[in-house]
Amino acid sequence: MSVVTDTREAVPSASAAPVLVEAHELSKTFDVSAPWLNRVIERRPRQYVHAVDGVSFQIPRGTTLALVGESGCGKSTVARLLVGLYKPSRGHVRIDGEEIATTLAGPGAQALRRRMQMIFQDPYASLNPRWKVQDIVAEPLREHGLVKDGTALQRRVAELLQSVGMSPADAQKFPHQFSGGQRQRISIARALATQPEFLVCDEPTSALDVSVQAQVLNIMKDLQRERGLTYLFISHNLAVVRHVADQVGVMYLGRLVEQAEKRALFATPRHPYTRMLLDAIPDIHMTGRARTPVRGEVPNPLNPPTGCSFHPRCPHANERCQRERPALLSLHGVRVACHAVEEGRI
Repeated sequence: MSVVTDTREAVPSASAAPVLVEAHELSKTFDVSAPWLNRVIERRPRQYVHAVDGVSFQIPRGTTLALVGESGCGKSTVARLLVGLYKPSRGHVRIDGEEIATTLAGPGAQALRRRMQMIFQDPYASLNPRWKVQDIVAEPLREHGLVKDGTALQRRVAELLQSVGMSPADAQKFPHQFSGGQRQRISIARALATQPEFLVCDEPTSALDVSVQAQVLNIMKDLQRERGLTYLFISHNLAVVRHVADQVGVMYLGRLVEQAEKRALFATPRHPYTRMLLDAIPDIHMTGRARTPVRGEVPNPLNPPTGCSFHPRCPHANERCQRERPALLSLHGVRVACHAVEEGRI
C-alpha cells in the first residue's frame, strides 16, 4: 500500500464549519428470506440482514468524512441511504436541516437532487458504452434543464472536462477509448454538472493503479478547495483515507465503532478494531513496534454475535462485551463504542 503525500493547504477544520449533512440513527434492514414455498416446506422463518444499524454522524460543510471498514460492513449502504437510493428502515438524513426522504417525495425533489451527486466505484460499469462523452456529461444538464441551447451545452461540457484535467476534444470519444483513471475523471465531470454541494464517493479509486489514484485524489481535493464541496468518502484503503479525510469513521458489521479527527485516529486509535486495521498496514520503516494483526473473519450478518459484535475477534473482550452492546460515547473528543475503552482497560 503506497501513501500519497500532499503539501497543499488543508480545508478548514471541521469544528469551524456549519453542518451540511446529518445522519441520525440511520438503519437499513434487507429481507433475504427464501421464497415463500421453500419456507413453508422447510419450516424456516424469514431472515433479515441489518446492513446499517443505528449510524449517526455529521459532516460540516466543505469537509470530508471517510468511512472505512472491511467488505460487508455497510459502508456502501450508508452511501446509498445518504443520496436517497435506499429508503432507511429507521432514522433519517438531513441536508441543511432538510429531511431528504420528505423532500424527495415532494415537489422539491429535483432541486435536492441537484445538490447531491454520487461517484461510483467502477469506472468501467458506470459509463454508458454506447454514448459519447459529450452525451454522458451533458445528461444531468439536460435532465435538470440547466442548459438547453446546443452550443451552450457543448461549451459547458468542455468546461467540465477541463475542470478534471481533460481536453474538450475528448467529448467526441467513447468510454472504451479511455483508461480507467480517465473514465473516473469523466464520472467526476458528470457529477459536477449540476454544481452540487455534496458528493458521495463510493470507493472511487479502488479500481485504479496507485499512481492514477494520486492524480484523481488530487483533482478531487482541488475541486473541493475551489468549490467548497462536501464529501462522504467510502474506502478500505487507509493510505487514501489519510490523504483525503478530515474526519474518519470506522464501521464494523453495520455499526459505527469509532469516529475521530484524522490525525487523532491515526496517532492514537482507541477501538481494538481500529488498532487492528492500522496494524495491518505494512511497516515500511521497519520500526519494530508491536503489531496486532487482524484475526478471524467478519461474523455472519444473518447471525451476528450477542453484545459487542467485535468480541469474538477482540483480545480485550470480557463477559460484559459478550452480553451488552456498547453505546457510541464521546471520550476526549473521540466517539468510540467499546466497553474496554470506557472502563480504561486499554
